[in-house]
Amino acid sequence: MEEPGILVGILPYLGSVQDGIPANPCSSCCPWKTMAEPIATPSTDPTTQTLSSIYATFTKIRLSMLVVVTTGVGFITASVGPLDWVQLFWTLAGTMACACSASGLNQVVEARRDALMERTRNRPMPTGAISPQHGWIFSMLLGYAGLCLLVAFVPLAAAGLALLTMLIYVLLYTPMKLRTSLNTLVGSVVGAIPPMIGWVAAGGTFSMGAWILAALLFVWQLPHFLSLAWLYREDYARAGFKMLPGIRGGERITCEVVLLTTLLLVPLGLTATMVGMAGIPYAVVSLLLGIGFLFMAFSFFRRPTRTSARRVFLTSLLYLPILLAALVMDHRTPPSGSGVLTLQPVPETAAVNTPETRNPDGF
Repeated sequence: MEEPGILVGILPYLGSVQDGIPANPCSSCCPWKTMAEPIATPSTDPTTQTLSSIYATFTKIRLSMLVVVTTGVGFITASVGPLDWVQLFWTLAGTMACACSASGLNQVVEARRDALMERTRNRPMPTGAISPQHGWIFSMLLGYAGLCLLVAFVPLAAAGLALLTMLIYVLLYTPMKLRTSLNTLVGSVVGAIPPMIGWVAAGGTFSMGAWILAALLFVWQLPHFLSLAWLYREDYARAGFKMLPGIRGGERITCEVVLLTTLLLVPLGLTATMVGMAGIPYAVVSLLLGIGFLFMAFSFFRRPTRTSARRVFLTSLLYLPILLAALVMDHRTPPSGSGVLTLQPVPETAAVNTPETRNPDGF
């Protein structure tokens, strides 16, 4: 499948956190059947590709880099005092290996369906540049290596989150793509976890900041992916994927969901300032980005065309890196209790005298 995240020309290190999530190649039998079956005739001669480009495509390096970036943002914003560069390195290295592993397993499982889509038929598995057996072993070794790094050098909870992400990515989202358009929500959960990995690796706890970052990534993925799925709805349908724009009445529903989720990003982006994670400069950037993104979504809602859908998608590519950069540059250590919604106890000296507490003289 070609999920959200194949970037067109700009921001080469960005991509949707759902890019390359695998799909079961056969809904009536074991997904690993594809490893014993021939793949479609290659559309590209694998001998013309360099070894580095083959592995970069196989591991979806741009998607993996996005995972690393969001993990790093979580680590930096959760850090108190001087940044622990060694801890950050091991966190990013382990997360990168896990992300590449999941992307590789995606292509092993999904090779036959990738061969049916115009936008994915030149990947290493459909072209035969990498065999299913080689891809499986390589991906599993990467996954074990990444988890071992996280277990050895960062808090165990971070490794647990990484493992959870891989399992959801491969085992849950995969079959859902062939059965229901709600798969996009599950895929968005996968993309929301990496900043929590970084946050826990730095701070060791699931505090409010971790959930705010996860919520931002979760909501952002919906207009990002759905605008792309609207553009390529025929291609997804050809491969048998049930995406919202491809179901009956789904094209209009997609426009509505894109508008509503983009609208939600405006207050959600300001939450970091409300709880003390960031300052006013970040809030201004977040507000401007949210309004610009919302304008593009509203244009798509009013007139759903390929042009307006592409503008939403490209705007989403600009929104996330700028927002995260602003957060990193203007992040603050959240106050104890983290938040404007924290209830503070009333000092005893400030207690209001009631008839029961007054002295007999009435004072």
